Amino acid sequence: MTRRPRAVTPGSPWPLGAVWDGGGVNFALWSGHASAVELCLFDADEPSRETKRLGLTERTDQVWHARVADIGPGTLYGYRVHGPYAPREGHRFNPAKLLLDPYARAVTGSLSWDDALRGDRPGSGGLEPDGRDSAPFVPRSVVVDPAFDWEGDRPPATPWHRTVLYEAHVKGLTARHPELPPDLRGTYAGLASAPMVDYLRGLGVTAVELLPVHHAISERGVVARGLTNYWGYSSIAYFAPDARFAASGRGYEPVAEFKAMVRALHRAGIEVLLDVVYNHTAEGNGEGPTLAFRGIDNRAYYWLDATDPAVYLDWTGCGNTWHARHPRALQLMMDSLRYWVEDMHVDGFRFDLAPALARGRRGVNRHAPFFGAIQQDPVLARVKLIAEPWDLGPGGYQVGRFPAGWAEWNGRYRDTVRRFWRGDAGQAADLGFRLTGSSDVYAPEGRPPTASVNFVTVHDGFTLADLVSYQRKHNAANGEDNRDGADDNSAWNCGVEGPTTDAGIMALRERQMRNFLATLLLSHGVPMLSHGDEIARSQSGNNNAYCQDGPLTWLAWDVPAAAAAQRDFVRRLIALRLGEAVFQRRGFPTPREIAWLRPDGREMTDGDWHDPATRALGMLLRGDRLEVVDPEGERIAGATFLVLLNAGDRPAPFILPALPGGGRWAPLIDTQDWTPPATAPAQPGGEPYPLAEHALAVLRLDVEGEWP
Repeated sequence: MTRRPRAVTPGSPWPLGAVWDGGGVNFALWSGHASAVELCLFDADEPSRETKRLGLTERTDQVWHARVADIGPGTLYGYRVHGPYAPREGHRFNPAKLLLDPYARAVTGSLSWDDALRGDRPGSGGLEPDGRDSAPFVPRSVVVDPAFDWEGDRPPATPWHRTVLYEAHVKGLTARHPELPPDLRGTYAGLASAPMVDYLRGLGVTAVELLPVHHAISERGVVARGLTNYWGYSSIAYFAPDARFAASGRGYEPVAEFKAMVRALHRAGIEVLLDVVYNHTAEGNGEGPTLAFRGIDNRAYYWLDATDPAVYLDWTGCGNTWHARHPRALQLMMDSLRYWVEDMHVDGFRFDLAPALARGRRGVNRHAPFFGAIQQDPVLARVKLIAEPWDLGPGGYQVGRFPAGWAEWNGRYRDTVRRFWRGDAGQAADLGFRLTGSSDVYAPEGRPPTASVNFVTVHDGFTLADLVSYQRKHNAANGEDNRDGADDNSAWNCGVEGPTTDAGIMALRERQMRNFLATLLLSHGVPMLSHGDEIARSQSGNNNAYCQDGPLTWLAWDVPAAAAAQRDFVRRLIALRLGEAVFQRRGFPTPREIAWLRPDGREMTDGDWHDPATRALGMLLRGDRLEVVDPEGERIAGATFLVLLNAGDRPAPFILPALPGGGRWAPLIDTQDWTPPATAPAQPGGEPYPLAEHALAVLRLDVEGEWP
């Protein structure tokens, strides 16, 4: 039972949010246009019962504030904000709607869809407020106790050139793990468990990039179809870890559970990056619910049409766009990011639809306030920053145009590698750039290969197994008549759409997966695996499984022998990448360091690069005089490697080059099989290396004559 507060004093306008000081809680809420603010307190044991409503009479620099004595962690609260309901002026205040605190560190309770969540009265054309109370249908903000024993936690601080990213969904990764007790499956605690940490460490990845963990809601239309927003790209509370992923989901317990997860992963040397969705919120357009920002200061938090402020500008496809140029909206983003780094110890962020955060009335601006604020911030400038470099606005494809210090999801890498291994004509020239860090994209701006986050598959689209098994999307389960999801996937089903018992097709699909994995993990740049691709996870051809929270999207850990062999193959590839200097370059390779070869052993010509029929080439990576320093301070000397690729449907025997100093070529990888090749080291210029159709091979120059 929440105790009734005995004393209310002015308190402080800083910091924003609800802060417990040991004897009471200071509440501070910014609103630039409100006429009054009410703080509503609720019974922690009976959240529907309001125990106190307090008018905040103190206002300092547009911040409404008060300190309430004799309450503390676990207190449930919300706000009602008064002001003009004038959509054509950009204002949508409605005190009938209970609002979440934008700075709430925890949120409890679920949202129940009801017409009372809308701010406008039905039949009013959106111009009159709705008077129904939304409190019975919305979650509550929670006062937290921030205390946590980090036990000397230190971030791994893995440099970009040694980073291997693993994109994962907290629930999907752990929901079916047989070694976890049922109450830990699908949770932060499950991800922190020994079986999961050991698995990630054994795989060799250095960082997990978690799909959104900010508290989110499911859209009304999705819920009406009996589904849920599984991915979570519908944020509403940018400081609160989503309670749906917490084993201990009451009150503020998810905060400590999240911290314990980060601590456990850090102990294993694994960084934690968050996929964050600041570009839009769950409130949608003018017909969406009033849950927080819309009712606190709509004109400040959202981009509105200049000629008709009742209309939301939508560059995200989600109904609204965050007004990142407004000082207070920008402040909330920066405060949130710093909180996750300083208080929650995360190591970086991937920004969903990042161009939307840099938009102005005239388009995307590389010198937008958001980028400047990040660059000069002493906390955020040192963490990993990754942009999804496209949105739905004009000129929204911004690959290669983000500032120094940022990495980007490189969609050009994905598209080229998919098309090359599908056997498309005319891909060789572009592939050369993608394998070596995309210098055509990043070098003109003085950015290194590590600006390119390379990927073949991510959460959005086909899984790797589906990429080689389907050519068409199969999204009927989403309830949108298969209209959702991308139509062009640059996929090849190897001859049959979907499951097959044809042994030849199954073998070809496995080889194609090995081709993709080897290409990804040995390219210059930063590789990113999508969780489960290492064990051939399938979504039955669904390329937009955002609303599927079940076996379709959860990893199945009891895998067949072929999937286990693929996992071991990935482990070998990551170990090779992190053990050899030539795969960890921090700069683009110079002509002295790289050569491109035809199957006949001669160097590629300009005509070869642009010949539509070129589907086989070799990449010679010279490692002499190259070395890197590993995390333990040991120097890794540079060996020389030869990567052979053949996307054609016929074998491409390769004449192996002779280099100064002699040596033999020892095969390490050949995607004809899971295991290392049994072929003995080959003499340069001797019998050609038998590179099969649809295959990739990796050979190391063995100067000592020792075969690894």
